[in-house]
Amino acid sequence: MILAGDIGGTHTRLALFEPDAGRDAIVEQVYRSGEHAGLEAILEVFRRAHRGAVAAACFGVAGPVRDNRCVTTNLPWVVEAGALSTVLGAPTWLINDLEACAYGLATLGPADVETLQPGCPAAAGNVALIAAGTGLGEAGLYWDGTSHRPFATEGGHTSFAPACEDDDALLRWLRRRHTHVSWERVVSGPGLVTIYEFLCTTRAPQDAIPPDEDRDAEDPAAAISRAALSGTNALAVAALEWFVRLYGAEAGNLALKVMATGGVWLGGGIAPRILPQLRSESFLRAFRSKGRMQSLLEAMPVHVILDDRTALRGAARYALLRVERRLEPSEALP
Repeated sequence: MILAGDIGGTHTRLALFEPDAGRDAIVEQVYRSGEHAGLEAILEVFRRAHRGAVAAACFGVAGPVRDNRCVTTNLPWVVEAGALSTVLGAPTWLINDLEACAYGLATLGPADVETLQPGCPAAAGNVALIAAGTGLGEAGLYWDGTSHRPFATEGGHTSFAPACEDDDALLRWLRRRHTHVSWERVVSGPGLVTIYEFLCTTRAPQDAIPPDEDRDAEDPAAAISRAALSGTNALAVAALEWFVRLYGAEAGNLALKVMATGGVWLGGGIAPRILPQLRSESFLRAFRSKGRMQSLLEAMPVHVILDDRTALRGAARYALLRVERRLEPSEALP
């Protein structure tokens, strides 16, 4: 069996896969990441409930992975493959969570995908992947002429670039909070909350959503999205529209940097929940609005990943590839 994990700032999802059993996990469990001291603690709970020999394990982790070690970005964890291998008694690899999602693209079926822009019918080449959730993840897939080779980035932490006077005002406001204002500060769940707070502070504080009326008090971004999509709160509507525009702008930035002629994919937990807004012209207008490069971006297919297990299956696929090629943890995947 292969043990795979998708380790996010909010949730940790673990699953066991049998290579010949198709894409579905035999066992799957979800834990709240912040309620545990580290991944080792979650693994011990999982293994007590689900015993059996594990041939190999791979975990997609939200944060930069170097030498099979990750200091997580939105959790106070240090994750080390060596320590996890000792707990599991099996070869273990760590990869970035968006890299895991990139490996998982090969497992998607037609029902798992929503196309926002069909692009050029013969589109081929590099692929870009961007995912807003607890943070903002970005990755790419390099086309080597035969196959796509995923690679991780930390592009979500590049500097936020305003495109209009409203963005300028938001940036000035954020600079009073943060020494560095990255794209993740505005294109993520917390980023949507930040935009909403900015609007409440500068426009109409009396229209803020009262916390005690929020059914998801622990997830204010979900409450804002829900109010925006239902049209029950004008500030929420404005915040989500702004968020979607910024999401499109940064997706376009990544597409140009990766030269994603093979397509752009939106992953993460937020995109499927705000599909009506992503289908609006606001997202694609901001995506394409790159001056002389507009025609290039218009030719790129743009898709939304609807399946929230893509990164989990991608981590399992990565481990299986390494087992099949008999690679040691320290060896690179060719």
